[in-house]
Amino acid sequence: MRIVRLANFVSAHSGGLRNALRNLGEGYQRAGHEAVLVIPGRKFADDVTEQGRVITLPSAPLPRTGGYRVLAGRRELTRLLESLAPDRLEVSDRATLRWTGRWARQHGVGSMMVSHESLAGLLGVWGLPARDRLADRLNRRTAETFDQIVCTTAFAAAEFRRLGVPNLVEVPLGVDLHEFHPRRADPAVRARFARPEELLVVYASRLSADKRPELAVDTVAALRGERLPVVLAVAGDGSRRTSLAYRAARLPVRFAGHIADRAAVAALLASADVVVAPGPVETFGLAALEALACGTPVVVNSASALPEVVGDAGVAVRGTPDAFADGVREILARPEAERRAAARARAERFGWPQAVDGFLRAHGLLAAPPAATAGISRPHKPFAMLRPAAPALTPVGMESFGRVGRDSLSRVGVDEKSRARYA
Repeated sequence: MRIVRLANFVSAHSGGLRNALRNLGEGYQRAGHEAVLVIPGRKFADDVTEQGRVITLPSAPLPRTGGYRVLAGRRELTRLLESLAPDRLEVSDRATLRWTGRWARQHGVGSMMVSHESLAGLLGVWGLPARDRLADRLNRRTAETFDQIVCTTAFAAAEFRRLGVPNLVEVPLGVDLHEFHPRRADPAVRARFARPEELLVVYASRLSADKRPELAVDTVAALRGERLPVVLAVAGDGSRRTSLAYRAARLPVRFAGHIADRAAVAALLASADVVVAPGPVETFGLAALEALACGTPVVVNSASALPEVVGDAGVAVRGTPDAFADGVREILARPEAERRAAARARAERFGWPQAVDGFLRAHGLLAAPPAATAGISRPHKPFAMLRPAAPALTPVGMESFGRVGRDSLSRVGVDEKSRARYA
């Protein structure tokens, strides 16, 4: 079956969503399906990768988002979908791509929306009034438009469950238990950020308002005020980078920037004493799970979904500097071997093979265990039969778009007027 996936807010510096898309795509391919991912980007591209075919459509960056882009051209995307002729449609943005559920229903294509965020939580971060009422209205429309709603935690599912949504299923994401492992700990990596007598705390996430990176900095300030020799390594980039540097001017905070090499991320996480995840609207938190897989416990915001992910291997606290400082001290009070073993054991419950199987069941492409069958609804219309593979597009060079790029856009159904914008 051809599973076409649409995702927004994916960039070279994005972490959790990009990793989830990659691992799910690779899992679909291994299961014998044809995975196609469509994302926004700076230039048009059509690449064949281990996660399947990845098509990048040109789009403008959104202001004040750290470079994120969205698939805003509805006509172009419609023509691309018609050209790809999917058997299943999987969408990872309910803010701007909800209309694709209607397209799928009109064409007899099974559709699934994956909720990667708490809509009410995000509306609150953005300062919008009556956020719960607005979120309920939008979530109800989403559930009516798509055959299946997938949430990765009970926290994420709660805003759909309170509406009595029948087509809802929970499928936890996973972690690469081989790449993220305690053996990745490296004294040389640790020495770049902390002296032997210092305690290394790591924040590994995007530097944006919804992640609350300033809380990590303020936590270190609180701990230093109690004369604990704590230093903070910040792995990530985003719109808050400059303000955070100003906030941390008198503190031992080292900014590592975005780390693209996953092995380097694993080495940093495994070399830390504690990882902090202060975001209040996290609906799963892959970075926290990766830290656990590396044997490093995590202090998380109790307002997020992370308490149900980290369990007893971490500490959940209120979103204040003093509370996070207390959480760090609580973890450090545990014997190191015990806390690291507990972290790894917790992560081993979240493998990617289980996550892929869960997503395929939600698509109706894998038989569900008897106990889980009742939680997965059937599609609004019968799924289409398996179609022949879609022809690959002519490769497009990264240096320029040019005539070949315009010809490729024509083959996926983008009209002449729109192609002129990309030339």
